[in-house]
Amino acid sequence: MKISIKVITNARKREIIADGPELKVKLTSLPRDGRANEELIEYLAECFNVRKSEIQIVQGEKDRRKVIALALDYATFSAILREKVKVTTG
Repeated sequence: MKISIKVITNARKREIIADGPELKVKLTSLPRDGRANEELIEYLAECFNVRKSEIQIVQGEKDRRKVIALALDYATFSAILREKVKVTTG
């Protein structure tokens, strides 16, 4: 499945945030030399319990907004997301 996310780098801690319809992923690394992309793949693999090789950046490799391909079905993704995500209002 493919998901659209916005990446926020140089954060104090890693987390996934649902801000309305948008999914944001906070990472601790800076966007230099591909470090943030590496951390993104590592963090998503950890959160969704998949191998790093099962996650791919499909679009936006050098952009904050990315499209990610995950080797999960929608039901599994939704269940894990409900458990891991922090929801913000406003």
